[in-house]
Amino acid sequence: MNQIAPIQDVVALHVPFRVVKRGGRKEIRPPEGVPQTRRSDSTLVKALGRAFRWKRLLESGDFATIGELAEHERIAHSYMTRVLRLTLLAPDLVEAILDGTQGPGMTLPRLLEPFPSDWAAQRTHWPAAQQ
Repeated sequence: MNQIAPIQDVVALHVPFRVVKRGGRKEIRPPEGVPQTRRSDSTLVKALGRAFRWKRLLESGDFATIGELAEHERIAHSYMTRVLRLTLLAPDLVEAILDGTQGPGMTLPRLLEPFPSDWAAQRTHWPAAQQ
């Protein structure tokens, strides 16, 4: 029978990280200066998908009003109107969200607040996309 000798040495591993809140959930982040892998925020991507789907349903005539569509989707009319505003985002901001390069200030709660409809003003409002 083989006996394995017990390990006498102890190896200590120090992994620096910080915990930040993003989009209502906690996320582990590496320290400043360490390159991060790009990950899209699934909450934002899902909201964008819903917004553009709802817009398409309204434009196609499947539903006459936002209220009718909200009732069909079984969600609050006010929530639907706030999410539908995401279709007014500048294309580069939408791309940043889909690529996961949006800034930390672009969370769903912040995006559901009123924002400028002018694309240049949006870029000032959210100096968002990290290059």
